[in-house]
Amino acid sequence: MRHRISPLLWLVMLSAGIILLPGCSSNGGLENVIRIGYQKWGTYSILKASGRLERAFEARGVRVEWVEFPAGPPLLEALNAGSIDLGHAGDSPPLFAQAAGVPLVYIAVSSSSPESSAILVLDSSDIRVVADLKGKRVGFTKGTSGHTMVVRVLEKHGLTVGDITPVYLPPADGRVALESGAIDAWSIWDPYSAAAENAGGVRRLVGGSGFVTGREFYFASRKALDEHRDVVRAFLGELLRVKNWAKEHRAEVNQLLAEQTKLDPVAVTLAENRRNRYDTGPLTAELVADQQALADRYVELGLLPHRIEVREAIVDIPFGGTE
Repeated sequence: MRHRISPLLWLVMLSAGIILLPGCSSNGGLENVIRIGYQKWGTYSILKASGRLERAFEARGVRVEWVEFPAGPPLLEALNAGSIDLGHAGDSPPLFAQAAGVPLVYIAVSSSSPESSAILVLDSSDIRVVADLKGKRVGFTKGTSGHTMVVRVLEKHGLTVGDITPVYLPPADGRVALESGAIDAWSIWDPYSAAAENAGGVRRLVGGSGFVTGREFYFASRKALDEHRDVVRAFLGELLRVKNWAKEHRAEVNQLLAEQTKLDPVAVTLAENRRNRYDTGPLTAELVADQQALADRYVELGLLPHRIEVREAIVDIPFGGTE
């Protein structure tokens, strides 16, 4: 069963120009264009800002289109709709997408950056320890690593999601909700966390270490992989190359990201200093098991409608080894 596209996503996709209206001409398919969904932060952003992919693919006669999304769930909805060919997300979005029948395949995964995630509260808040979250309004984006963070932090401290009032909201709305008092705590990732911390008035209740891995999972649609595996493999090769460059040029990376995201350079540096996603490789059996355990927990909590087999969405693509 195909996943129903939300009205909000249709508006996002229309405004981005990635839905063809009746009477419009096709872009020719993946033979001529590769459509990449990316989020505001992540190594895809570095690849986009560098311009390396466009230069490498020009010789192949392939045009690159980048489509920005606020989080993993709408990105994977667009992949389901056939509007993008490649994308990336954290640990939770692909589980919800797979359960909804989205034809995605994992093609690689990054190294871990757990401190890129956190639960934030106001400096003036009386919430001092996790136990103080009981009965409070906690904001996060449903089906994301921020959701995972909340579940695991609460469970480690003897609480459940039933002990709080979850407030589902997109990443861009969380900071305003926290500062206005609409929520009492906010589970979020960089660069949103770094921007809020840099602006002042908030503090970390708890960081992501021990609760989330902070990995980027990389995806392709099954159609793109089946029909154009060579293009997908070439994309991974370019991603590896730009990551190797980025590890040795952190100041230049910070400048690229500040220009692209329009964030304060200090916030960009803060976020980059706790990011360690520059190593990439295939999903190991251990990582697949971790994803499966998370999926099973979501089923137990009633958040996933049925059990999924994560390994059914795993493919092995040789792309020159790991970094």
